[in-house]
Amino acid sequence: MVTAIGFEGSANKLGIGVIRDGKVLANCRTTYITPPGEGFLPKETAQHHRQKVLSVLKQCLEEAGVSPSEIDVVCYTKGPGMGAPLSTVAVVAKTVAQLWNKPILGVNHCIGHIEMGRLITGAKNPTVLYVSGGNTQVIAYARKRYRIFGETIDIAVGNCLDRFARVIKISNDPSPGYNIEQLAKHGKKFVQLPYCVKGMDVSFSGILTYMEERTSNLLRSGFTPEDLCFSLQETVFAMLVETTERALAHCNSSEVLIVGGVGCNVRLQEMMGEMCKERGAKLFATDERFCIDNGIMIAHAGAEMFQAGVRMRWEDSGITQRYRTDEVETVWRVD
Repeated sequence: MVTAIGFEGSANKLGIGVIRDGKVLANCRTTYITPPGEGFLPKETAQHHRQKVLSVLKQCLEEAGVSPSEIDVVCYTKGPGMGAPLSTVAVVAKTVAQLWNKPILGVNHCIGHIEMGRLITGAKNPTVLYVSGGNTQVIAYARKRYRIFGETIDIAVGNCLDRFARVIKISNDPSPGYNIEQLAKHGKKFVQLPYCVKGMDVSFSGILTYMEERTSNLLRSGFTPEDLCFSLQETVFAMLVETTERALAHCNSSEVLIVGGVGCNVRLQEMMGEMCKERGAKLFATDERFCIDNGIMIAHAGAEMFQAGVRMRWEDSGITQRYRTDEVETVWRVD
């Protein structure tokens, strides 16, 4: 029986969670929210995490009803992510591990999302669409690694949506992507946008530039913000469904799992669900507790690693801003 605590702080979410043998004991989170029209910068995000981390840790231990002596391993996000926030949270995790005299494990952020998605949904061996503010990848497991079948060649889909939210000055509370989703539900007129799929890869920077340069004219010519949000969502999600479908066919898979913050989007789930239905596959997705960055996913992936015998030397307990999904050997999975 392994009890693990996980620290996540790769972007503007600070999360700490405790898990015991696949049972979630606590999953606490706080978000750094900036004014409309503004993004979050590394320095200010790191300051937010420093200010909040001890209160979130205290809340997490209280909710879990565990003492430090009951924790078997301290896990933290090693990467990928923003350097300053990652470093801030890693320092706290390492300090806690030393104070409590516990082993420490650095976890790949993406693999945290995948393993948590598999645990919560019960998906066995899915083709994975990982979509967030910082990452967009189509992934499938093969021979002890999560292999990347396709990815963005520039910005992530979540980053594209977030930056468009700044263009039309909508609120970042609770998240710009969520607010775009709500506006898109009321869109009636479709704007033809660039559709950029390159083999198994996707590109979003051109679509974003197109919207940035034309939004004012489109609004003046009778389109509403709702129409623009609707058009952007439909276009970028269609690109993601197309590349996921090809990976699904290539792997002869019968399951699709959507993970990452954008995975909460109900419209994306609907579009992917239609594709899965046509192919006789099953779609798995989670709600905002587990698809948005959180500490429990880091705790769970770390616990899986720890149980499989993975150990980390103290001198290796740093961060890696560019930490590829396929760099990690998944020794805990049985082929």
